[in-house]
Amino acid sequence: MDDPTEQSQWRALHELLARMDGEIGRIYSDRQIQGLKPTYVRELLQLHLRGPMTITELAEAIGRTHSALSQKVAGMRSAGLVRTVPGADARSKRVTLTAKSKKLVELLAAEWRATEAAITELEAELPYPMTQVVRDVEAALERKSFYQRVTEHLEGEVE
Repeated sequence: MDDPTEQSQWRALHELLARMDGEIGRIYSDRQIQGLKPTYVRELLQLHLRGPMTITELAEAIGRTHSALSQKVAGMRSAGLVRTVPGADARSKRVTLTAKSKKLVELLAAEWRATEAAITELEAELPYPMTQVVRDVEAALERKSFYQRVTEHLEGEVE
């Protein structure tokens, strides 16, 4: 069998996003902030703005699954950025900011705004803005989901 991972239409996009996230991560390293990842910022800002939330509420607020948020909250808890306390019932947990993350929220909000400004600047240099690419892909996926597209290509490939 040939290695199917040798061909990848998305590798360059994944690597670009990882490189951009890595450069945002450098901002945190420059400020000697331990354990903070760029992928945590949206959740931390939501918790700051809305107050403690259950994992389900936080997942709904940012449009992610409960499972994905549960894993992310575990990482943020390990980094000392959030803590969890029992919720209204035995199955739920409320997520709250720690003193460490409360000290960071102004920087995180400023970094978010600076990142958006940098993206706007970058898009001005491009013949076709990235945000337009995303809108176009979303429109195409409304017509036919990615799941449908992949399963159609799988038919006949695997029994």
